[in-house]
Amino acid sequence: MTALSDSGLPPIQRVVTGHDAQGRAVFRSEDVNPTKMIPSGDASFLLVWTTATVPADNNDETDGRERDAGLTLNQGSVIRVVDMLPGKQSPMHRTNSIDYGIVLEGEIELELDDGARKTVRQGGIIVQRGTNHLWRNTTDRVCRIAFILIEAPAYLHQGQPLDERKPEDVEPD
Repeated sequence: MTALSDSGLPPIQRVVTGHDAQGRAVFRSEDVNPTKMIPSGDASFLLVWTTATVPADNNDETDGRERDAGLTLNQGSVIRVVDMLPGKQSPMHRTNSIDYGIVLEGEIELELDDGARKTVRQGGIIVQRGTNHLWRNTTDRVCRIAFILIEAPAYLHQGQPLDERKPEDVEPD
């Protein structure tokens, strides 16, 4: 049996498909892994898959988990599971990507750089379009979110690209 994630939530099952020599669909791999605490200590992550490019190349046989993705995205696309711990928050950040966040368990508060806040509950979906934001878990329960990040050019404000501010590059408050 696989251990619980650092967050205390169950591990994630990952099933990967592909093709055999005759071009038929096959299962390539299956594994079950827990999320692991990130250095900041506010969340635990599990990288599920990455692609090197957008659009993705389904002929690339690289296990997408083996590609460097950084904390956010280093080109291409990424899917990861994030367990945001109770009472914790991310730094304010912006990435050159479009991000889809699907709240699988619990709830999370999304704050934008003007101070506006929204709470997104289990089953809710966030579409994050290159805006400056932070995530905050205001509850006493872990919030599990699946994030899909797809590379995008920087947002242009009055013709000028807004600077990317990846969480790993932002000084903590």
